[in-house]
Amino acid sequence: MIVCVCRRVSDREIARHARAGMTFDEVQFELGVATQCGQCEGCAREVVAQCSASHPVAALHRDTGAQAIQLANSIKESNAWNSSRLSAAA
Repeated sequence: MIVCVCRRVSDREIARHARAGMTFDEVQFELGVATQCGQCEGCAREVVAQCSASHPVAALHRDTGAQAIQLANSIKESNAWNSSRLSAAA
């Protein structure tokens, strides 16, 4: 659904940015929501709040650095990673 008619920004775009850890102010700066007429601000803030609450960004700690490296290696070696890279080259 289009949340910001002025900038043609959908709820999915806002949600994607919020799930990436962005605050409303950062989403507003990046996408331009609620910068013209302002009618979408309440809805945009609600989408950001819902997505931030349902998908909190994991905090990385120094003692989990080895786990993060293992995860990255396992992703790199997976078939999904290789197939997307091959399809992009074709």
